[in-house]
Amino acid sequence: MNIAASRTAEAPTARAQVQWSLRWESELRLADHAELAEFFRKSYGPTGAFNAQPFEGNRSWAGARPEVRGIGYDARGVAAHIGLLRRFINVGGVDLLVGELGLYAVRPDLEGLGISQAMRVMYPMLQQLGIPFGFGTVRPALEKHMTRLVERQRLATLISGIRVRSTHPDVYPNLSPIRIEDVIVVVFPVGRSISEWPAGTIIDRNGPEL
Repeated sequence: MNIAASRTAEAPTARAQVQWSLRWESELRLADHAELAEFFRKSYGPTGAFNAQPFEGNRSWAGARPEVRGIGYDARGVAAHIGLLRRFINVGGVDLLVGELGLYAVRPDLEGLGISQAMRVMYPMLQQLGIPFGFGTVRPALEKHMTRLVERQRLATLISGIRVRSTHPDVYPNLSPIRIEDVIVVVFPVGRSISEWPAGTIIDRNGPEL
């Protein structure tokens, strides 16, 4: 889950000023992509210059391209973003339809907004699409942060000890096209219970991370 998020508490006053809009990818115009690309560069840039590189020009995605975007706007423009992509992943040998959630970011001056608010905005879309689980991955360093924001609020379950195999978004002559990471898996039960999530310590994304 490409994520640029604060470790601070959520700020209700900032939340109240943000209006969320769910947008299909085909609804976005060139101006929308340009605005989002600038937003991502400013949001991911403080976490490292390399993290901002995918968003050069008018490119508003990092790896896989989302189908649906939850975009939060305020008086200054784009305030927050979360992306959704339906895909089949393979969990311990079992093919499973999920809605991958990622490309989450908050504008630096609104860092207290919180991923839990973005997830509440995206939940109706997950339900409408009939997706059994929302799915994402985060670095182990963000486990405590995500536990506070989504697991303690009973929005999701975090699973550790998982290796996820993905492809790079581009192919390079001096780099393997496959990337294997030890990550924390974040599962959002939507149409099915978390008890129905397949057992397994290897997940094949069969594509690039959102």
